[in-house]
Amino acid sequence: MKRLLTLAALIFTSLIFTSLTHAAPPPVGKAAPLFDGKTLAGWESPTPELWKVEDGALTGGDGTTRVPHNDFLCTKASYGNFILRLKIKLTGDPKTGLINSGIQIRTARKPGHFEVSGYQCDYGDPEWWAAIYDEGRRDRLMAKSDMAAINPVLKRDDWNEYVIRADGPRIQTWLNGAQGVDYTEAEAGIAPDGIIGIQVHGGGNTKVQVKDVTIEELPPTEKIIGAPEPGKGAKASPLSPEEERASFTLPPGFEIELVASEDIANGIGKFVPLAFDQQGRLWTTTA
Repeated sequence: MKRLLTLAALIFTSLIFTSLTHAAPPPVGKAAPLFDGKTLAGWESPTPELWKVEDGALTGGDGTTRVPHNDFLCTKASYGNFILRLKIKLTGDPKTGLINSGIQIRTARKPGHFEVSGYQCDYGDPEWWAAIYDEGRRDRLMAKSDMAAINPVLKRDDWNEYVIRADGPRIQTWLNGAQGVDYTEAEAGIAPDGIIGIQVHGGGNTKVQVKDVTIEELPPTEKIIGAPEPGKGAKASPLSPEEERASFTLPPGFEIELVASEDIANGIGKFVPLAFDQQGRLWTTTA
């Protein structure tokens, strides 16, 4: 029986780990279209000759002509927190150069240049599918995709469903329901919003098409407001519990209450650790 219980615990732990590391894409909510299916209205590029609407899809390159440089068709509007859904198809001859694309989010145009700066939810071989690259800023891969999960569902040279969720510092990607990355930005100063774009990578005879583009905007990330600096104490230590509590400063929305205090005269004092358990009980030791 003990071995069976141990095995069951291991299986349960494995299921929990899998569910945490391979989350399903978010359910479809109230979304708005970003593309009317007919025109480039709401989108722009410094190299308009590379972009058109073909077969109801935003189309970059033609698959037979070498793309001279990286180029991006981007929204005119900026977005912060959102769930972006689209269908994307990438074709071209790998013998002519790198056949690659990607979806830019929280991005900015570089003034007077065809390049951009921001996150790219990458798309292409050998293992860029649904990865996150920092385009034109840190210029490095920020999160490698789980190709073991992506490969079984990926349709090369065909349409794939791409879902991108950006909520605060956390960015998640999915291709055809399989999660690529779950990335949390740790560096301060990275832009929390920006334009959305489609890349056609330079150097190869590439053709990228994107259609059925919708966006569900999420609530803005709340800014954490810290406590103000404490004023100079009117009285030097030692302080009574009430005087000590009055000396604290707190951020908005927080309050403080006394749960334990020293009583040396009655042998209660010198608390070392304090911890609350799941039932709300306070545990401590004294020295």
